[in-house]
Amino acid sequence: MRIPRGRRRPPPSLHLLLLFAALCFAALKTAAAAPRTGGTGEGGGGLASVTGSIMDTKDAIPAKDISRKEPVGGVIALKESMKYFDADFFNDSKLREMENGAKEFNVPAFRENRRLVAIKDGGLHDPSLLVFQSSWSSKSKVKESETFDYPQASMIQRPSNDEDIAFMSIIELGELIRTKKITSRELTDVFLRRLKRYGAVLESVITYTEDLAYKQAKEADDLLEQGKYLGPLHGIPYGLKDIIAVPQYNTTWGSKTFKNQVIDMEAFVYKRLKSAGAVLVAKLVTGSLAYDDIWFGGRTRNPWNIEEFSTGSSAGPTASTSAGMVPFAIGSETAGSITYPAARCGVTALRPSFGTIARTGVMSLSESLDKLGPFCRSATDCAIVLDAIRGADAGDPSSREIALEDPFHVDITKFTVGYLDSAEMEVVKVLSAKGAKLVPFKLNYTVESVQSILNITMDVDMLAHFDNWQREGHDDEYEAQDQWPVELRRARLVPAVDYVQAQRARGRLIREVQESFTVDAFIGNVTDWELVCLGNLVGLPIVVVPTGFKSIEHPPKGNTRRRTTVTTGIYAPPDHDHIALALAMAYQSVTDHHKQRPPIDAN
Repeated sequence: MRIPRGRRRPPPSLHLLLLFAALCFAALKTAAAAPRTGGTGEGGGGLASVTGSIMDTKDAIPAKDISRKEPVGGVIALKESMKYFDADFFNDSKLREMENGAKEFNVPAFRENRRLVAIKDGGLHDPSLLVFQSSWSSKSKVKESETFDYPQASMIQRPSNDEDIAFMSIIELGELIRTKKITSRELTDVFLRRLKRYGAVLESVITYTEDLAYKQAKEADDLLEQGKYLGPLHGIPYGLKDIIAVPQYNTTWGSKTFKNQVIDMEAFVYKRLKSAGAVLVAKLVTGSLAYDDIWFGGRTRNPWNIEEFSTGSSAGPTASTSAGMVPFAIGSETAGSITYPAARCGVTALRPSFGTIARTGVMSLSESLDKLGPFCRSATDCAIVLDAIRGADAGDPSSREIALEDPFHVDITKFTVGYLDSAEMEVVKVLSAKGAKLVPFKLNYTVESVQSILNITMDVDMLAHFDNWQREGHDDEYEAQDQWPVELRRARLVPAVDYVQAQRARGRLIREVQESFTVDAFIGNVTDWELVCLGNLVGLPIVVVPTGFKSIEHPPKGNTRRRTTVTTGIYAPPDHDHIALALAMAYQSVTDHHKQRPPIDAN
């Protein structure tokens, strides 16, 4: 138990000085009040004249104020700094008390807590117990079924060339493997060749996991020979964003500071995919410390227009999937890192409800915002991958077993689907023709600080996970100095009280969005920053759907296949990912935008 400190009494010598000073001032005031004689003889005249000159230049200081000292040293600095915390309302006495309290209590506590949990960067251990639950239901549901009831492709023939194989869907590739028309080893060959052919062009690959891939492919082929088929991901190659730990391989986080780092643990999502029989062929580019598309080896490019960059920190998974270098890949989003690159590179992607997929073994930015999700050829493929990797793990307190309905058996004619002004109208028309009820829609909320709430939350959480990195000066070697270095320095100036206020404002936003969400799902822009921030703060799932193309602004001379991709998003309430997936599958069942192939490095 800590005993509160009371006010300290001044030492006796100081009391005597104060008493003497008070008496002197009393005498001076009395003398000053007496009539001046103007003489120079004995008596009070001389004292009166001196006192008069003092009183003419400066007002007397009340005795009760004599104990107030002028601010010195740390108090002056503290007083000046408080304006950066929007808290410059303390007087000098209170600031001195705060300074002493910080020295005696706060700083030692800060240092001890950092020693316990912050020596290692990345947030892989000791997760926060302040757990965010995005569910709008007060009842905790348990996952109802182990797997979705996947559709089966029939009469699938093996193409004669690698290019056609590379752009087949998971369902199609899985059927080729199941019927032994191709082996996992052969598929692994195809995708490793493409990764090596285009990886340097797009700057999208960090590490080829070739030895592991052939080992896992052999295991998949051997199991099939024994009559054991693990499901649609059996023997299917894939890639992981390089914030996801895989033993014996570097997990670089895209940063030169950590490019030789090996994390001896299997991330939850990697374990799930391994148990489903999938084959890891590469660790794909993450922007440095999961920020944008710049990493220690370059900057990832867009396969649809190689003059553009992919945007978003899930740059490698997006570009590699778009270019047919992998059938699918796992990325992550804290604020736009799935939606932005998927939109730029024309890929179908799912940002699931917060908590759907455990993040154990994954570099952490913000424990209340981070989400893992798949980049695929289609919404059907996204549903298959989601089913394999969803689930809770003890290493991630925010993860949950969510009772998703089977998206392959959802009747969309029962849904009322809203559409924002930013929605692609082709999607509205197609879903309406498929039987859904489409209505104009707008989210109504009064919170005006949505974007700043996200930035405060993300930046402070990120700094907690990379506190040591900043203290050791590694931000000076960061790949893009206008990104994390600036934001994390600013995060040092966010007081704990205002971080909590931001979370309270976030709670208000969530309540208002829930009240305003009067439809089963809605269609809208995927790169509108306000909507990106809102969706991540609330925990809304979204499927990014390619909807077409338009000409690039500055095409090269001659004919060109380079295009700007057009996409839209299908949003659903938290824990209703199956609705967004079912609507996306319905749209893609009668369109082929998601099946188009980018020119990559061709004109």
